[in-house]
Amino acid sequence: MAASVNEKNDSDSRIENLISASKSLKLSLEKSKSIGSALEKAGPRLEEISQRLPSLGSAVRPIRADKDALVAVGGHINRAVGPAAAVLKVFDAVHGLEKSLLSDPRNDLPGYLSVLKRLEEALRFLGDNCGLAIQWLEDIVEYLEDNTVADERYLSTLKESLKNLRGLQKDEEKPSLDGGLLDAALDKLANEFRRLLTEHSVPLPMSSSQSLGDQPCIAPSPLPVTVIHKLQAILGRLIANNRLDKCISIYVEVRSSNVRASLQALNLDYLEISIAEFNDVQSIEGYIAQWGKHLEFAVKHLFEAEYKLCNDVFERIGLDVWMDCFAKIAAQAGILAFLQFGKTVTESKKDPVKLLKMLDIFASLNKLRLDFNRLFGGAACIEIQNLTRDLIRAVIDGAAEIFWELLVQVELQRQVPPPSDGSVPRLVSVITNFCNKLLGDNYKPILTQVLVIHRSWKHLDFQEKLLINEILNIMKSIELNLETWIKTYEDPTLSYVFAMNNHWHLYKHLKGTKLGELLGDPWLREHEQYKDYYSTIFLRDSWGKLPAHLSREGLILFSGGRATARDLVKKRLKTFNDAFDEMYKKQSTWVMAERDLRERTCQLIVQAVVPVYRSYMQNYGPLVEQEASSKKYAKYTVDNLEKMLLSLFQPKPMRHGSFKVRQNSGKFGNGIADIRRTTSAVM
Repeated sequence: MAASVNEKNDSDSRIENLISASKSLKLSLEKSKSIGSALEKAGPRLEEISQRLPSLGSAVRPIRADKDALVAVGGHINRAVGPAAAVLKVFDAVHGLEKSLLSDPRNDLPGYLSVLKRLEEALRFLGDNCGLAIQWLEDIVEYLEDNTVADERYLSTLKESLKNLRGLQKDEEKPSLDGGLLDAALDKLANEFRRLLTEHSVPLPMSSSQSLGDQPCIAPSPLPVTVIHKLQAILGRLIANNRLDKCISIYVEVRSSNVRASLQALNLDYLEISIAEFNDVQSIEGYIAQWGKHLEFAVKHLFEAEYKLCNDVFERIGLDVWMDCFAKIAAQAGILAFLQFGKTVTESKKDPVKLLKMLDIFASLNKLRLDFNRLFGGAACIEIQNLTRDLIRAVIDGAAEIFWELLVQVELQRQVPPPSDGSVPRLVSVITNFCNKLLGDNYKPILTQVLVIHRSWKHLDFQEKLLINEILNIMKSIELNLETWIKTYEDPTLSYVFAMNNHWHLYKHLKGTKLGELLGDPWLREHEQYKDYYSTIFLRDSWGKLPAHLSREGLILFSGGRATARDLVKKRLKTFNDAFDEMYKKQSTWVMAERDLRERTCQLIVQAVVPVYRSYMQNYGPLVEQEASSKKYAKYTVDNLEKMLLSLFQPKPMRHGSFKVRQNSGKFGNGIADIRRTTSAVM
């Protein structure tokens, strides 16, 4: 029984242990769940702690650094803080100027310039002191790196920042220190510079018909003094910031445009005429006359004013600057076009009558010689100087060449047939008038000066008798041409008309002129006498023969009856009419351009023919007038006959004549040079 009790007790003890173990296991499971839940929540925190460990390590690293190194760090930091703080303070001041510098300078230009100057001073301070601050910061980084006081990644970032700061400190990058504020301010100043120029640059009011004669030569400064002072103040700031080229570019653009606008009203399209057009334009002399007046106006008024204004605006900068500025304005405004026009004249065909126009060009340039030397004499105007020298040389060479070739050209014309209508050849009218002008007060001094210069280039002397003798030789050659031409006509009567026309032309148009004085009164009277001589033989050998056909022989004493008398009258009237018709038809194509010569010649013809015809018709006309065929014999009334005779030798409608300029050693042209002038004008 005792054994049973013991077995029972053992069994109970095992049950209790199982129950206790079960409870313990259950409790352990609950704890495990709690721990698992806690671990699940702790995961992100552990990850965060893991990420912060490097920085925490860096933070505690100084604790592990050498004690002496830690003590020295403080001194380095203190030395860098002072310059860095000063730089930051200036940066703050720069940002404080931003509002003022982004405003419009016109509202308060002096104030704007003052603020801009403060910005420049601030940037200079930054430029001078940023380097010092950066150097101190670089020393700190180097110390930290050498003594392993700071983290490597931190040091790498710090080094990169200092490298960028060092780049900004360079001169070419200095504007970046202010975030572009200086550039923006300078752009606004440049715009204000342009505005002031544009608003006060007004073209001169004028028209193409405006007189460009003798008027005040020096134009006043085209800008008010207050505006010039503002421009100078702006220039000072822009030049201080290396913007001189921009200023000059704006100034040249505005002022050259203003000069061109002033010249546009003068209608200068002729300056663009090509060489080919020059050879065909009839009114080229008008263009050259305009050219001289327009060039003088441009130089003495427009370019003179620009020259003075450039000096006023840029005088503080230096001579080279404002002279270069003026040279650009002159070139862009049109002075080169004026000079090129003159060059084109010299390059066109060298027909003789162009000599006067070459002398006109030389006279215009010579008149402006002092102005050209003063305005365009600087090194900056070398292009203008070269083109001017080329033009003057071409004018002198061309004019001298034409003059010395005139005699040869007159001689060559001797081979050309004379006019078929007996009129004055173009050569005679043009060359005589031409030589007369060369001896006049307007051209003789100019031609003399040209020939003196031209011969001096060849190391030859010039004497006035050379000019006089050359013109006398030309006139002798003209006379020889006339003698030759008179002999070439197959019809002697036409040769008389030709001789009358030309001798009278020489007498009439040279009497009282410079050329006439040079040739002398005996020479003139000789040509007048030649005219009278040829007039006499012309009348004798042509119209003077007509009255003989109206003979009264056999009519007064005729005793054969009325019918026989009528037949004789008919025969003589028919002979007269036939001779008259033939002579009138032929001579109605001949010309006497001089009205006085024409009227005088016609009156002489009328006096020689009409009285005889009137008397004859009064006495014997009734014998034939009563017949049906009377108009066959009484063909003309006295009045009609007189009107027909008075209508002879009328000039034909004016056509532009020409004479061929033959080449001589290749010096003149390459063909025919048209001389499109009336007989009373050369050019």
